Formats: sequence, structure tokens, C-alpha cells
Amino acid sequence: MATLKITQIKSRIGATEQQCKNLDALGLRKINRTVEHSDSAIILGMVEKVKHLVKVEVVEEKKAAKKATKKVAAPKAEETVSETTNKEE
Repeated sequence: MATLKITQIKSRIGATEQQCKNLDALGLRKINRTVEHSDSAIILGMVEKVKHLVKVEVVEEKKAAKKATKKVAAPKAEETVSETTNKEE
């Protein structure tokens, strides 16, 4: 599923009450503020109502890159000490 990057580019002054509520629900309260939301029917419906006030970009998520950046936990100090003492015996 893609992510939408939504930026408010015009003022809410003069917008209807429902459009202001949609901007609030999207998390946009000031001009040039950007939020990211998942590409769902609910979000797309809100964006459609305020499309003249916002700019929408589609950001593709790279799952392979996220998996490669996971850190592997280092062995605990107790485990390494007990392994070395067993080897000496």
C-alpha cells in the first residue's frame, strides 16, 4: 500500500466549515505543513473535498530497505563469559 504525502498550499480562510474540519482531520492546520497518511478510501475522500487547498504526492514504501536496516541484538555479556569459561575446561 502506498503512502500519500499531503501538503496544504492555500489558506483555509474562505473555506466552508466542512472543508476546515477535513483539513483538521488530516492534521493540516497551517500553510506549507505536510503530513503522511496511508492510501485509504477515507483519506482519499477527505482529500477530494479539499483538493483545491492541498497538494498530494504518492510515496512508495520500500519494504526491502526497511528489512535491511533492522539491528541485530548483540549477545549479552553473561553469555559470552559463560561460553569462554566452558571452552577452557
